[in-house]
Amino acid sequence: MSRIGNRVILIPEGVTVTVDNGIVTVTGPKGTLTEKLLKGLIIKQADGKLTIERENDLYKPNHGTMNSLITNMIKGVTKGYEKGLEIVGVGYRFNVQGKKLVINAGYSHPVEIEVPEDITVEAPSNTELTIKSIDKIKLGEFAANVRKVRLPEPYKGKGIRYKDEHIRRKEGKKAAK
Repeated sequence: MSRIGNRVILIPEGVTVTVDNGIVTVTGPKGTLTEKLLKGLIIKQADGKLTIERENDLYKPNHGTMNSLITNMIKGVTKGYEKGLEIVGVGYRFNVQGKKLVINAGYSHPVEIEVPEDITVEAPSNTELTIKSIDKIKLGEFAANVRKVRLPEPYKGKGIRYKDEHIRRKEGKKAAK
């Protein structure tokens, strides 16, 4: 049985956590994040530590989820999050133009994706992309949408993949003989 909800969250210096009308606000050096407090939970704060308690066992699933969400918010406003993508294929490339990401991925037209306000996109080279944000959820969602433009295929490995992702490769037709 998981005990994630019972973890004590340490609040680092320079970070403030406030709860008003069921909304948790975390403010730090990199920015501010807010999240709605899940039903049936009570947040107690004392001596730079945060504990989350539940009213009864009906809200046990929410307990660990809220603990993880607040932990991720604190890490986001102090250090931030970063994800790397790479594109593999002849003629495939990323191009950042202001608040637009243009992807050439083998289609007859380039694919343009609008970059949200709280996400920063950098292209160190034509085939690499670095996405940074303080919000882990929005970062993961945006990276997944970029990857969805051209999923990596198992035969030649062409497509958009995460930097640390391993693609399982398959043999072609010639291996069947």
